[in-house]
Amino acid sequence: MRMSTSDCTVISAIAAFFLSAVVLVSGGPAQAAGALGPFKDDLFSKQTILQTGDDGAFEVIDYDEMRDINGRDQIPQKRVQQKYVALGIRKAQADETLSLDGISLDVTRVGPAQNAAFTVIFIHGRDGDRRLGANDYSFGGNFNRLKNLAAGNGGVYYSPTVKSFDSNGVAAIAGLIRYASTQSPGRPVILSCASMGSQVCWGIARDEGSVKRLKGMLVMSGVTDPDFTRSAFYRAKLPLWFAHGSRDPVYAASDQQALFEKLHKAKYPTRFTLFQTGNHGTPIRMIDWRRVLNWIFAA
Repeated sequence: MRMSTSDCTVISAIAAFFLSAVVLVSGGPAQAAGALGPFKDDLFSKQTILQTGDDGAFEVIDYDEMRDINGRDQIPQKRVQQKYVALGIRKAQADETLSLDGISLDVTRVGPAQNAAFTVIFIHGRDGDRRLGANDYSFGGNFNRLKNLAAGNGGVYYSPTVKSFDSNGVAAIAGLIRYASTQSPGRPVILSCASMGSQVCWGIARDEGSVKRLKGMLVMSGVTDPDFTRSAFYRAKLPLWFAHGSRDPVYAASDQQALFEKLHKAKYPTRFTLFQTGNHGTPIRMIDWRRVLNWIFAA
């Protein structure tokens, strides 16, 4: 390929827009999920690996606040530079209130409501709501990339409002997983949780019905579940990716890493990405969604 960076960026944006448009207007059955094509990989995927271990399952990624926040954002932590986002995907976005077995759940959906090739669900942390996971400009534009990767490849992305992180919150997300599975029968569902929202992931891991519908999980900056090995998710050996900042002041990275190492020794399908010097919100900003989703699909 002998094109300028600007040429490649323009071509990628145009391709993503038209691919999203095809998903919206085709109305036909989506293809089964496979490897997701690149989307702004030159901006999101070129990360420096400082260290690897556990046969490549563990990695330490270079993170620098001045470069990865101040150098990336037009307004630090609030608005990423325009080149990191492609807003045509908003044509595929809708705010909805779903009724799930008597539970009312507010969601932002991006992508087809039915016959999606796959489903990705993101669970926010404390004080968040559905707007956090649908914000195009916060967290370095990483949610905009996720929306484009999902809908642009025939999938659907849900960002729900979780009112509590107890059994009620778990029940609401279990309902959403059932709903997504019913809307797109036989297609994979991937659950991702951040911060306190990880309590929902661990609760879902114990729900047999949800586990049967899941393909895998991503836990970012989360609390550790010491009893995970007793869960239905563990017994099913579904792929699990952890991501954490080394300086996380809320939930210690070492706790989550200890669980990862226990799982890896048991030959469980798991990965761990540690962002060196990263803080609590770093994984949400820096996780390479395409890489994670493709690994889960292939596992």
